[in-house]
Amino acid sequence: MRIKKAVIPVAGLGTRLLPATKTVPKELLPIVDIPAIQYVVQEAVDSGLTEMIFVTGRGKDSIEDHFDEAPELEQVLEQRGQKELVEQLRTISKMVEIVSVRQKQPLGLGHAVLCARDLIGDEPFAVLLSDDLIDAPVPCVRQLLNVFEAEGESVLALRRVPKPEVRRYGIIQGQVLSDRVYQVEAMVEKPEPQDAPSELAIVGRYILHPEIFSCLEKVPPGRGGEIQLTDGIAELARRRKVYAYEFSGVHYDVGDKLGFVRATIAYALKRADLRDQLKKYLATAMSEG
Repeated sequence: MRIKKAVIPVAGLGTRLLPATKTVPKELLPIVDIPAIQYVVQEAVDSGLTEMIFVTGRGKDSIEDHFDEAPELEQVLEQRGQKELVEQLRTISKMVEIVSVRQKQPLGLGHAVLCARDLIGDEPFAVLLSDDLIDAPVPCVRQLLNVFEAEGESVLALRRVPKPEVRRYGIIQGQVLSDRVYQVEAMVEKPEPQDAPSELAIVGRYILHPEIFSCLEKVPPGRGGEIQLTDGIAELARRRKVYAYEFSGVHYDVGDKLGFVRATIAYALKRADLRDQLKKYLATAMSEG
């Protein structure tokens, strides 16, 4: 079955980036001059997905507005002769079909995915987390879809992390099937390094079988009443096969201050209009520091 839909949860409070996120959604904070959420949507589009479902919360309407038409702004830019900017804005508004559903309470990532159930129906779908940017020649979601198309079951994105960092991630225990492909046997959410079954961390890209919804309904709420997606996937793995793929690409956690800075520098260095000046500045800053 061809996967068309992606769920993108954007209801989070962005507490790791306060005070910047007090009034501006974290998803709209720019990596140079492009909001993080646009990179995530672009990855989904480049992977062949055609329908985006935003799971939003209070104060997040501006995320949808970013992907909408802006005729008044376009008119002003046209009057100023800034035709290239007008074309950029029109390209954004034509990227993909977007619908949204409201997560009325912050009850965890699993609950956010569950909120999209009626819009997904009985078909497999992708989940992309907006805190995770993945720079890869082949989009990360496309890499997961390749495994899904071969196996017909759920697929999680993995990256190997240093042992001290495992406490920040869901960690899998799995059987190696082939190069980069694992069958998931168990998962542990944010374990202490000495308790982690591996150093393979789940990163915010998933292809999920629709049975995940009944699994999430069964999962008991954890700390703060939150329903964890990892717990739902663990239940899914007890019912049917779940695979994981150690993707190729560079991962940035832009919900983290250092990760946000790293991503901004890395993406700026990829741009011809900024690269040389930025290299000179960084060299000067390092020598003076």
